[in-house]
Amino acid sequence: MIKCAGLYTCEIDDPELALSQIQAQLSEKIELMEHTIGVVMCHTEAMESGVLRHIAENLPFDVAGTTTTAQSVNGVISEMGLTIFVITSDTVQFRVGMTESLEAEIEGPLRAEIERVGDGSATPRLVLAFPPLMLQSSGDDILEIWGRILPGVPIFGTLAVDDSSDFTNGRVICRNETAKTSHAFVLCYGDIDPRFFIATLPKENEMRHKGVITKANANVVYEIDGRKAHEYLKDVGLAVEGVSKPIWFMPFQISQRKRSDYDGVPVLRGMASITEEGAVIFRGKVDENASFTLMNMAAEDVVTETEAKLRTVKDMPGNDTNMNGILIFSCVVRHMLIIHKNPLEEMERANEAIKEALGDPPFMMSYSGGEFCPTSVKDGVHVNRFHNYSIVGLVI
Repeated sequence: MIKCAGLYTCEIDDPELALSQIQAQLSEKIELMEHTIGVVMCHTEAMESGVLRHIAENLPFDVAGTTTTAQSVNGVISEMGLTIFVITSDTVQFRVGMTESLEAEIEGPLRAEIERVGDGSATPRLVLAFPPLMLQSSGDDILEIWGRILPGVPIFGTLAVDDSSDFTNGRVICRNETAKTSHAFVLCYGDIDPRFFIATLPKENEMRHKGVITKANANVVYEIDGRKAHEYLKDVGLAVEGVSKPIWFMPFQISQRKRSDYDGVPVLRGMASITEEGAVIFRGKVDENASFTLMNMAAEDVVTETEAKLRTVKDMPGNDTNMNGILIFSCVVRHMLIIHKNPLEEMERANEAIKEALGDPPFMMSYSGGEFCPTSVKDGVHVNRFHNYSIVGLVI
């Protein structure tokens, strides 16, 4: 059995008051079982004021997560506060870890920490992953390493993010510690049956511009349809001569058919910058010879697609009778698109859909610097993907 609860505080100045609010909700909403973990999301001000540390030091369970730009639990939405999604069980065990800095290397520190905290006699049924957002590597780099260490195990999580102009002040959280370049995670062992959902953009948002990535390395694209990438972007109106930033709200929908594990599900890729040599740096890996379709993205698309997806979650296998809690991450770019209109509208619509269509199970939603979520599973082997501009969900 698994039980969940969403806790919150909007208090970012007084650590003792914030703690008392969290403790009161904890005793009211849920009775803890033998094993418990808390997924924590907070604004950077809750971290800097000492609220996060004080709460983490005084809870009867460990927490792991990241900073974010806004968050919600049932009936509550906050841009400046702190939320905790509590997961407790007698039959699921949780092992929490945080690596050393990943600036020099990713695989060595991640392997070492998994070996230190993990159960060497068993394989996790689920990994909750909270890596840092680092300019020198993408989420795909981290996901590929997880795949080598724990092949086929579902990886769900988010890159850290914050509300600075370049998202580089985000922090990873583990217990009462925070870090800028470390990777926090939770290994979940035992009787847990995770199900996942993803929403991106409606098919009608596909544009007429389609093509092939003809030269690329990792997340850097040098040529599109045999032409210098920057020249292609200028021709389709996504870049301006002499400007290093592309038009960010028109993502590439990438079909990476050359991958051995391609399952027919495309992923969105956003553009980050253009180099002096005319290459385009994307926010995730783009395979050479991958085909793409340009997508149009507007504020209304964000909120309608989120609401539509959440209203159908109960139709997924297993969710009609077994929905103990939902953890949701939505790309921070989706938040940016609606800021000029109503910065909380996506979360407002999500609350309405979860209450009306799903019966209001405990949930937590927050904004993400990049989303980790499987796109399919076959014979117990999950196809893990890193996403941009998407909303992803875990149902347990």
